[in-house]
Amino acid sequence: MPNKNTRMEESQQIEFKKSLAERKGILETISAFANSNGGKIFVGIEENKDGSVKEIVGIRIKGKEIENLSNEIKQNTDPVIYPSIEVKEIEGKSVLVVEVKESQVKPVFAKIDKLPVVFKRVGKTNQKADVNELRRIISDGKEFLWDSQICEEASLDDIDWEKLRWALRKAKTERNLDIDLEIPVKEALEKLNLIKNGKLTNAAILVFGKEPQKFFLQGEVRCAKFKGTRAVKPFIDMKVIPGSSYEQIDDAEKFVLNNIRKAAWTVSGQVEREERWEYPPDAIREAITNAVAHRDYSSTANVHVSIFDDRVEVWNPGKLPEPLTPEDLKKEHKSIPINPLIAHALFLIKYIERWGTGTNDIIRYCADSGLPEPIFKEDAGGFAVVLRKSKIPELSELDLNERQKKAIEYLKEHDRITNREYQILCPIVTRETLRKDLSDLVTKKIIVKRGVKRGVFYEFI
Repeated sequence: MPNKNTRMEESQQIEFKKSLAERKGILETISAFANSNGGKIFVGIEENKDGSVKEIVGIRIKGKEIENLSNEIKQNTDPVIYPSIEVKEIEGKSVLVVEVKESQVKPVFAKIDKLPVVFKRVGKTNQKADVNELRRIISDGKEFLWDSQICEEASLDDIDWEKLRWALRKAKTERNLDIDLEIPVKEALEKLNLIKNGKLTNAAILVFGKEPQKFFLQGEVRCAKFKGTRAVKPFIDMKVIPGSSYEQIDDAEKFVLNNIRKAAWTVSGQVEREERWEYPPDAIREAITNAVAHRDYSSTANVHVSIFDDRVEVWNPGKLPEPLTPEDLKKEHKSIPINPLIAHALFLIKYIERWGTGTNDIIRYCADSGLPEPIFKEDAGGFAVVLRKSKIPELSELDLNERQKKAIEYLKEHDRITNREYQILCPIVTRETLRKDLSDLVTKKIIVKRGVKRGVFYEFI
């Protein structure tokens, strides 16, 4: 901070502006700082040609000028930049200090004269980035991943050694991790690549922190059970889950299992009863794990787990990484983790596999349970997995004859049935009777008729 005894001048990370009237220059500098290593803009200081301080002129803050400046910066930067803006006293005069951190997503555009422009910081100046420079900024940005960034306020005292020791034991057992279980905390974190330049990364706090939400309030999981099929109050049950990444996965899964039904029935010739959850627990856990591991942590939104009468939805902020699409998730695809350090830590304790098989497993779990194929969709700035409840009632709940029950069992196994297949199932009954059987199932809204003439078939609604 400049004063009578200290000489300060513009540099790679310091810029002077005489007044707030220099809006265009302020926006250019914000883009430049955000695309490099960050910096501070001092508004109320006039500089000499060599960039040194000529005079502390100060500024007079009126009304909502700071709020207006903040809003103007938000409206004219993309991705949006949220700088720290405060007034400092320098030599008895008020100077506005705008602090800009390096952006996690690059390049950062500034809207100048209604046109988006990218600036870079070169020494004491801001320069427009040409095409080659844009390519470099974008390439560098790929390495600027949120989970690998330093958590500036955190120290080793914020790490829960018991959580870390538990994870190391599990990693040694599950993944044959070559590590001494009595290794010091710092060395263990270094071995897991969770320390950068001697400081804790965001991933270290999220996975092994004592209180991760003290640093990242967005790192919570919100769970709710609703009455009906829409997210409207009152809640039947609701819970906000803090804690580390793997604790959230465990607790969110427990919340869902506590709020869905388990069916039980006896089988002839067996002593023990058969049991089945309304939704397969493995599919629920996989969806929650993916949401926690692959969400966009730069977003202020939480992971949402919502239970409705007809479905369970798991939503996380952040879209699929390119080039993946929701349709790609239904077939063989590669794993492209958005948070590789978090993903690696969860891999070591066998919470994920990192082979891109998670969504295929969810589909298989649902199919094995007789449920419709899950829905994968990008929705409201995020990604959602929707597990749908089977619309097929238990046979004991239906007023059906034995032939119709055979048809239902056949449909469960083959997904569709034709008139010819039904005749083979029930050979001693007239075609007219069988036709009435199927029409009755259609009327009861259990099945639906598809196709025409000889191509007619029936499937569950």
